[in-house]
Amino acid sequence: MGQRRIVHQATALRWQIKALIPILGVLVAGILAFEAVLLTQNIPNGHWILVVAASGAVMICFVLSSVLLILIERPLLDLQDTIRRVRDGDLTAQVQFAKRDDDIGQLGKQFNRMVQQLSENQIEIERLHQSEMRRAEHLATTGELAAGLAHEIRNPLAGIAGAVEVMGTELPAGAASQAVLGEVQNEIRHIQEILTSLLAYARPRPPNFHLADLNTTVEQAVLLARQQTRTEPIDIVFIPGKDLPDVAHDPGQIEQVILNLLLNGIQALSSKGTVEVRLRREGDHAVVRVADTGRGISAEQLPNIFKPFFTTRSDGTGLGLPLAKGIVDAHSGRIEVTSTLGRGTQFDVWLPVEKPGAQVSPT
Repeated sequence: MGQRRIVHQATALRWQIKALIPILGVLVAGILAFEAVLLTQNIPNGHWILVVAASGAVMICFVLSSVLLILIERPLLDLQDTIRRVRDGDLTAQVQFAKRDDDIGQLGKQFNRMVQQLSENQIEIERLHQSEMRRAEHLATTGELAAGLAHEIRNPLAGIAGAVEVMGTELPAGAASQAVLGEVQNEIRHIQEILTSLLAYARPRPPNFHLADLNTTVEQAVLLARQQTRTEPIDIVFIPGKDLPDVAHDPGQIEQVILNLLLNGIQALSSKGTVEVRLRREGDHAVVRVADTGRGISAEQLPNIFKPFFTTRSDGTGLGLPLAKGIVDAHSGRIEVTSTLGRGTQFDVWLPVEKPGAQVSPT
């Protein structure tokens, strides 16, 4: 602190000298000119007049130096000290020269308002941080509860499914109850799918990273999706990325993500249409684009599609896209979506080519 003060004083002294040099130059030039006039005019007691003039010049310099000290240097010292306190975390620090009723005072008022705004922002950030921490704890508790409930429901549900199957074999062929039992079995399978997705969402498996060909991973998802559309007039177009290097990813999980997006695209097509899958490289990311020509998603629904249990389909679980987003997040990537009603939806999955800090296993 003492060394900083010495450096500051040296800087302040140089600043004062720089400010006074022009004034001193003018005064010295004036005194020399005045002396020349006295010598040419032979004025009696001219040397005394010159002494008085020089004394006046010294007095002027002293007054100007005092003015500079009061009006400029003290506010600068105050400002530097306050900036140091703010930098050290004291957001209650205020400059005192803000009380002045001049331009420097206005500068001080603006500075104090800025520090006050920083203090308010820090309080708000702390409040939001605490809120997010409470929300994260709540979600973790809810996830554990959901996982426990899903596990407890699956076992009795399996028993119910078995009993329904036995009942179906004991009913006479062509009985009206056969159709009812078929509906019951379909609903049981739907519940089992929801429970499986819920368990995967509540207790996600960490990715097992491999340096692998992302084109191959995505193509496998495309082949599986094409099996769903063999009897429908739907085209699934696959355009691999040229010169795309091996990408650190979990092939099974990324295949699940792309397949989910493909099935959503197929569901969005009313009767016929196209789902295009295209890969490319953008800087240090590989991008997988899944675009369909379906009905699209409204602007009101678009912000909610990654929320658990939100779905626009009557037979959907509302967990497919949240699961996909969780997997991509675990890969340090992101999913972007754009959609236009009546023209289709486009998902972009961004994956880093090299996952920072990931333990990459050989394929």
